[in-house]
Amino acid sequence: MNPRKLFKPLLFICMFIPGIAASEVTEEDFMVKTTKNLVNLCTVSTDDPHYKEAIEFCRGYLVGAYHYYAAQHGDEKANQLVCFPEPNPTRYEAIEKVISWAQQHPEFMNELPVETEFRALTELWPCKK
Repeated sequence: MNPRKLFKPLLFICMFIPGIAASEVTEEDFMVKTTKNLVNLCTVSTDDPHYKEAIEFCRGYLVGAYHYYAAQHGDEKANQLVCFPEPNPTRYEAIEKVISWAQQHPEFMNELPVETEFRALTELWPCKK
């Protein structure tokens, strides 16, 4: 699996996610201490004065966390947590599904975003062992 190929299209998906952005993103959201902060960034309204920064931060966070995971596991199938089907979902599809999953699981909104990202990924695309 080539993470670069897999997540290349994810860069723009957050723009198309139906949001819960009732208010502007805050400086605290950019600290991404919680899943809620990340969801706020990823679902920011296009009218928000920090829209571009929020969307780019969202994309960078999610893609960066996945790339770190992929670099640690390489092609070692035995230890992988996430196994994408063929054909691989696009970057857009993966981000949309992760954020949608997080929105459907409010019990994780106060958790670390990277933990929620991988809860979502392992539930959405588990490895069969």
